[in-house]
Amino acid sequence: MQAWIASERVRVNGAVVARVAARVAFGDAVSVELPDEEPPVPVLAEAGPLDCLYEDEHLLIVGKPAGIVSHPTFRHPSGSLLNRVLAHAQGWPAGQRPSLVGRLDKHTSGAVLIAKTAEAHARLQRTLASSFSEKTYLAVVFGPVTQPRGTIDLPLGRDPDDRRRVVAVRGEGLPSLTRFERVDEAEVGDCRVALVRCQLVTGRMHQIRVHLAARGWPIVGDAKYGDSSRSTRVVFDRQALHAWRLAFDHPFTNTRVVVHAPVPEDMQALLDMCGLAAAGTM
Repeated sequence: MQAWIASERVRVNGAVVARVAARVAFGDAVSVELPDEEPPVPVLAEAGPLDCLYEDEHLLIVGKPAGIVSHPTFRHPSGSLLNRVLAHAQGWPAGQRPSLVGRLDKHTSGAVLIAKTAEAHARLQRTLASSFSEKTYLAVVFGPVTQPRGTIDLPLGRDPDDRRRVVAVRGEGLPSLTRFERVDEAEVGDCRVALVRCQLVTGRMHQIRVHLAARGWPIVGDAKYGDSSRSTRVVFDRQALHAWRLAFDHPFTNTRVVVHAPVPEDMQALLDMCGLAAAGTM
């Protein structure tokens, strides 16, 4: 769509749209001159390190490093996690092709679930929607986190001024629920920081980042939803968020699958610098 706008194929009330960020109002007429149909650009296999945490004939779980996107995008057509997984899948049987069941933000690390077939993808989506499935994250936040545990129940919706952002909207938006538990807390120079374990009940875009910020506990290093003014000593060059644990009933064998993604070196260094103990999470 961005390419269509750049090539002057989109009009609002008959006028060519010059900017992707142009706003429309209720009642505006939007027209698009569709280009001739072109075959989709294939996602290519690319060699690269891949941290395989679990694999069987139906599914694969890998650890995504921070700094790469999960899936190719308009801005990142290559160099994604899926490109690396496709290289890993070159030896799979005929008819198997990887597809991501869930995605992580570019600067979030941790476990990503991948299906090997369309049937596995459909079953895994249903499985992860079940209350018996668990998706647990670790986050380092600015505190104080005054409750040892609890839930954050705030509907989420797109920011009307910036569609790339998500905001908590009381009474509107999509129902969103996050459970949290304070693992440890420490004083670092001019502020308090805490290690928080979060479990997603729903899986909205940027859910944990927005929910924690809405409670006054922004994630350290979060450039979009964080608060860099909270400390001059606690500095991190990405959001300190890690998809640490996946647990679910295998959709083909009914056995329980529990996988942990080790905390990456940069986040462990942050924990050590802050004096935060991760007891019970590793």
